[in-house]
Amino acid sequence: MSTGVERLFDELGHFGRFQACLYFAAVFQATSCGIHYLASVFLVETPKFLCDAPWNVTNVLYGNHSGNSLEDIWSFYKPGNGAVVVQMINGEQWELSPCLKVQRHDPVNFRYEFHGNRSVESCGHYVFDHSQVKQSIVTDWDLVCEKEWLAKLSQPTFMLGVLFGALVFGDIADRVGRRPILMATSLCQFVFGITVAFTGNYYFFVVMRFLLAMVSSGYLVVVFVYVTEYTGNKVRTWTSMHVHAAFAVGVMMVALVGYLVRVWWLYQIILTLSTCPFLLYCWKFPETPFYLIAKGRHEEAQELLDTIAHFNGLEPKLKVSDLLEDGGKTLMKGTQKDENMQEEPEKKLSLLDMFGSWKMAGRSATCWAIWFIGSLGYYVFSLGSVNLGGNQYVNLFLAGAVELPSYLIGCYAMDRVGRRRTCAPALLLSGVACMLTIAVPQDIEFLAIILSMTGKFAITIAFGLIYLYTCELYPTVIRSLAVGSGSMMCRVGSVVAPFCVYLAGIWIYLPQLIVGILAFIIGVWTLFLPETLGEPLISTLEEAHALGTKFSNKKTKEDGMQMNVTDSKA
Repeated sequence: MSTGVERLFDELGHFGRFQACLYFAAVFQATSCGIHYLASVFLVETPKFLCDAPWNVTNVLYGNHSGNSLEDIWSFYKPGNGAVVVQMINGEQWELSPCLKVQRHDPVNFRYEFHGNRSVESCGHYVFDHSQVKQSIVTDWDLVCEKEWLAKLSQPTFMLGVLFGALVFGDIADRVGRRPILMATSLCQFVFGITVAFTGNYYFFVVMRFLLAMVSSGYLVVVFVYVTEYTGNKVRTWTSMHVHAAFAVGVMMVALVGYLVRVWWLYQIILTLSTCPFLLYCWKFPETPFYLIAKGRHEEAQELLDTIAHFNGLEPKLKVSDLLEDGGKTLMKGTQKDENMQEEPEKKLSLLDMFGSWKMAGRSATCWAIWFIGSLGYYVFSLGSVNLGGNQYVNLFLAGAVELPSYLIGCYAMDRVGRRRTCAPALLLSGVACMLTIAVPQDIEFLAIILSMTGKFAITIAFGLIYLYTCELYPTVIRSLAVGSGSMMCRVGSVVAPFCVYLAGIWIYLPQLIVGILAFIIGVWTLFLPETLGEPLISTLEEAHALGTKFSNKKTKEDGMQMNVTDSKA
């Protein structure tokens, strides 16, 4: 039998009709986070391109291929394998490359090889291959050659917005509540998402994408806390992990819409509109009972408990006073104070409270490390998957689909062997798979792919469960802050990941070596975290400090669910 606020799930159901409706409604909007996080894959896609010819083209040569226009040779052209030779309507001959063009002087005939004098000019404009990409921000604003870094900067800038949003909205949600943040971030996702499609220049585009990243990250952080505080420990593993499944569905939607729509602004509008129905009902979301009781809003909490009971087909017998440590006495003392007694101000908690003792500091550092390596490994494996070849849309769709079985297996393991004994082996397996990849000869690609996918599969399990694990390791008063700061470290990993992939230019297996060593070390650290399987959600810092000790159960009963009613002792 659970104690404290957790008891409401034993009385009202761990995943009754009321919780199920809220859960699926909230998770539906989580698909938009997966959409916006990966949308830039096709927003900033760079097709094949060449310097624009100064006059109308009449003949084209590329190796053994010829034609009357550049469209005739795009299917054969490969960047870095020589220039494209064109003949103008006025007889001039030019050699076109991606970032420069060369004029031939006094050519005798029109041939691919030329040994005469040439003059080099810079590109004024560019011509793009529109067979695959009709329109992207790269083709609209010529973000190639000397402006190529601007296109590459758009995704790290987005991830920087995700980093800030995770920390800012996590802290705000602990102060003003989960419900206002869910509503505000959802509305802003829609507004900023549509605005991105109508930006007229690159810099406005980046600013709006930065704001979109902040609110998307804010929603994703708070929705994990929201669904955790509405579901009992019997189903909390599955409900938490399947928020990630909604994110993966968003990734698959990006691949599908990207395949069907090749114009970037229309593609952005369709992706944004796909989750707009959430705005029609999100304003009906209630605040969580954990937050209401923690803030002393007992009347609202009682109304919510009665509503849950009615919706689940139960008689509303449960009282808020039953969920507190001392029952009705504590509640009465908290509500019937002496008028002459000054109310004790509420203590403001901050990030420093996560490091209030050596034990909590070690726990927080390990959690942050898991968040970091989970994101770093996830994106290093994902970015490396482009070497598989084939259709890029199919590859992205499969990259989202492959996450689904990892979450299912992760859920099963978490409920059977525990959070710690699932997370630690997953990190260790990922580290071993990465380091074994180094020993595979480069000509045995099949084995290297299997090991790489094994590493991604394992890191996805650890990456998926850390949200729930963090929620269970920290009390209500700093839970959103803990998840938010952890998500901040996650975004640091995602920002670092592209630079880690660039190290393959030094040694092809250097990215895997870095991820493998870090994953293995952090996997060992994870073994020292407390197990939370079957434990009720904690509410105070004292309970958090006692978690994992042999006195933790006794401590939970003694400390109960104080929820900011310590002023009653006056």
